[in-house]
Amino acid sequence: MNTIWAIGGGKGGIGKSFISSSLAICLTRMGKSVTLIDLDLGSANLHTCLGIKIPNQTLSDFVSGRTHSLADVTTVTEIPGLNFISGFNDALNIADLNRDAKNRLIHGLRSLPTPYVILDLGAGTSENTLDFFLAADQKVVAVTPEPTSIENAYRFMKASYYRKLREAESELGIQSLIEAAMDSRNNLGIKSPADLVRYIHQTNPEAGLRLSNKISDFSIQLLLNQVRTRQDIELGHSMKSVCKKYFGIEANYLGYIDHDNAVWQSLRKRRPMVIEYPYSSIVGQFLQISKNLLNPAALRAVI
Repeated sequence: MNTIWAIGGGKGGIGKSFISSSLAICLTRMGKSVTLIDLDLGSANLHTCLGIKIPNQTLSDFVSGRTHSLADVTTVTEIPGLNFISGFNDALNIADLNRDAKNRLIHGLRSLPTPYVILDLGAGTSENTLDFFLAADQKVVAVTPEPTSIENAYRFMKASYYRKLREAESELGIQSLIEAAMDSRNNLGIKSPADLVRYIHQTNPEAGLRLSNKISDFSIQLLLNQVRTRQDIELGHSMKSVCKKYFGIEANYLGYIDHDNAVWQSLRKRRPMVIEYPYSSIVGQFLQISKNLLNPAALRAVI
């Protein structure tokens, strides 16, 4: 079975496609085979980051049933070891996926032959986007040191956490509690996901223990993009602490990517930055982040 990395963040314009494509290319440089998938079906543009044309067959063909396997919509790129699946379609939006189509797609992701699969998720917190994020082995939240990006990152993590809790709600009988917790004006004293878990532990210790077991594998990997200052770098540590206090979970600070004009210059040339500027400091940062993701037990904060 392969390993899936998902790159999310809740907000557009934070560099998810740039990050996804760069990580994929770095993995191939380590000798890994990768399938890179554009899951922003509404406005897919990952092909631009790779410098290739929109493939004739896309993820839309698989979702609609025109093809029966993700292999049928996979493009072998000129980068050795890198396969690509485009999500481009003028009519299909990720929000249109019903449960059966979504489950079929997730099953298809696990059936891909490459050892690593990287998902470039669309913006927002739709249920389908959250489910793809939760289906991944490594859940990466990208954020830039801007107030709107930080706010949306927290919103995305909170929505993902509650979505994870909902997977257990019917079995544990906690649906009403989750609905109450989602209401910021609830009278149960629940202000955060961590408050909800504590409340369930207090009111129903057995259900609380089972819930804790079910969400024990939920962890977040934080990645700072477009860093300019030392204060920007420290933001990753601050967010890690907030995740522990607010969500009650451990979040790892994968590292940071500097702001560099080489990024937009390479996009103008329709060339992957990792290839166009192989000696840029950013390439070294991506290689280190890739190593951190390959070895979860050794994930460390980058200062």
